[in-house]
Amino acid sequence: MARCARISVIYYSATGTTYEIAKEIVRGAEGSGAEVRLRRVSELAPAAAIASKPAWSEHLAATRTVPVASADDVVWADGVIIGSPTRFGNVASQLKQFLDTLGPQWAKGLLAGKVYSGFTSTDTQHGGQESTLLALYTTFYHFGGVVAAPGYTDPVKFVDGNPYGSAHVGRGHDLLESDGTSAVRAAARFQGERVARIAAAMQGL
Repeated sequence: MARCARISVIYYSATGTTYEIAKEIVRGAEGSGAEVRLRRVSELAPAAAIASKPAWSEHLAATRTVPVASADDVVWADGVIIGSPTRFGNVASQLKQFLDTLGPQWAKGLLAGKVYSGFTSTDTQHGGQESTLLALYTTFYHFGGVVAAPGYTDPVKFVDGNPYGSAHVGRGHDLLESDGTSAVRAAARFQGERVARIAAAMQGL
């Protein structure tokens, strides 16, 4: 019996925005019939820094049951969708540290030939979403991966407006309504479905 596509959704989120996008991507991928793993990377920030921001400490406590990402989650998958909030126009150090641990798998060629895609979030409208996703995609090129950005391949992307990957603008631009009808949530579900579909096609599933 043929197996379904395997998708890993790996993210870092401090206060929960990127986590919300990740969950929608999971829903989209599962809706296409894929087997999906949702994984968070380890928190590296000092306890004092986390405690100084209630939303940060609350989100960390609320997501303790989400498994921590490992190299196996990348090797296992046919498609890998990775998300991070923007930090000075780049990925968060917590996510970068995880990517840097994949050297042994990269050296063995175990990261090549997979479908990769990314997502992000910022506090401000021009806070570095595109540069963060492009930086993430540079890593995927080094892996030997096939980057599957959403492009404008679905009408929802004309509303969401980001062909590089799902992205949310916070602080005064709340597009993550919890009822699931927001443009960002719809775009994330589409991205998950698209990556799962391309990964299945590449694997001949």
